[in-house]
Amino acid sequence: SLPLIILFLHVFFLYSYDMVHYGHSNQLRQAKAMGDYLIVGVHTDSEISKHKGPPVFTQEERYKMVRAIKWVDEVVEGAPYVTTLETLDKYNCDFCVHGDDITLTVDGKDTYEEVKKSGRYRECKRTQGVSTTDLVGRMLLMTKAHHSNIDSSDYQEHTDNFGKVSQFSTSSQVSFWGHSPWTGVSQFLQTSQKIIQFASGQEPQPGDTIIYVAGAFDLFHIGHVDFLEVVHKLAEKPYIIVGLHFDQEVNRYKGKNYPIMNVHERTLSVLACRYVSEVVIGAPFAVTKDLLDHFKVDLVCHGKTEIYPDKDGSDPYAEPRRKGILRTVDSGNSLTTDAIVQRIIKNRLLFEARNQKKEAKEIAVIQAMKRQEEEKTKERAQAVL
Repeated sequence: SLPLIILFLHVFFLYSYDMVHYGHSNQLRQAKAMGDYLIVGVHTDSEISKHKGPPVFTQEERYKMVRAIKWVDEVVEGAPYVTTLETLDKYNCDFCVHGDDITLTVDGKDTYEEVKKSGRYRECKRTQGVSTTDLVGRMLLMTKAHHSNIDSSDYQEHTDNFGKVSQFSTSSQVSFWGHSPWTGVSQFLQTSQKIIQFASGQEPQPGDTIIYVAGAFDLFHIGHVDFLEVVHKLAEKPYIIVGLHFDQEVNRYKGKNYPIMNVHERTLSVLACRYVSEVVIGAPFAVTKDLLDHFKVDLVCHGKTEIYPDKDGSDPYAEPRRKGILRTVDSGNSLTTDAIVQRIIKNRLLFEARNQKKEAKEIAVIQAMKRQEEEKTKERAQAVL
């Protein structure tokens, strides 16, 4: 039997904007592959406020969001911010896992120092091309550079603009901004291997109820999770297919710079959810007879949010409505992507300040590590002489 793992995941890695994205999910996927039982510790609001700043989501929302990720076996609520051997022993874990970026306390100490020294620490790779910093930047700058049909040079302009120091920054903060390898902005490149790693690979089985839902599922959040959980309970053996609209389609009916995440990013976010069996990438906006027949759909579900008309003004759910298989589902959660964006815009100055503070701490650590390495190099050279 493989060893037991505990991962104290900072569900919100940067500045307390606790948006669980596919990068976090990929970290959990890698951690689960190191053992056979994955426990994820999630911090309380008070711990996060102390070390990072006030979170956007409540701790209860964050607990549920992490539980919905399919590689998670158990969630420890109110996990301590600093991981100790006592904590690992309490949950009978052999070692803990974290990404290859550093996590610091409010006074700049490594939160995994104790378990690293004891040899009960493992690392998994940080997912390139995604960060909470980047996602928040897209919201604040209102850019469309991340959309899947945009030229890469436009994306570079976006990354160059985001992270520019605001008029509220101090000169000492300026020198630190944008230099930490752990707090960066880069372009996400989708590959077939990433999709395979996230996909369940399971075909519908006899007796399964095939349920189809469609939408943007942008910034995949607790509102989406609650909706999919209710849909999942509608059948004894549900097989949920999520149809994701292309970026241009989402932008047509949502406007502004939506979607915040492009279709490739949204695909991985949705695939990581334990309630989802399959994803249609670039699903047609109208739920057609061909689509229903192709996937042998038994039930089509939609939340209580507004149903936008098709380009010609027609009802995109006309066919399932005609067949009597359309059901409106009340998840009991009214949270929308719009509401999340508004919360973050409201706290823009706090976000920028927290980002600069984190960058400064990380740069200090990097410089210290560099000095230590230089000293070791000198010692080795002197030993040879």
